[in-house]
Amino acid sequence: MQLILRFSIPVQKGNEAVSDGTMALALRELVEKVKPESAYFHLDDGCRAGTIIFDASDHSQMAIINEPLFAKLDAKIDIQPVISLDELLDKI
Repeated sequence: MQLILRFSIPVQKGNEAVSDGTMALALRELVEKVKPESAYFHLDDGCRAGTIIFDASDHSQMAIINEPLFAKLDAKIDIQPVISLDELLDKI
């Protein structure tokens, strides 16, 4: 199953995390865990944010994926299952 993970990081925590290196470590850890199909980093309502698309077969891994973002970056996280246009057209 493909999932899309969107996260945003409060400005103050993001500034601290960039300064002390926590941001780079947390993002590296996330990317190594989920091995994304694609990853984009952008702004969301003035905050640092990211959108990552990846495959996941075990829903119990969500806590392991989310926790570093919560604990290290105070991130707001949203995860949703997604399908591609081709998959959608095959189903309708």
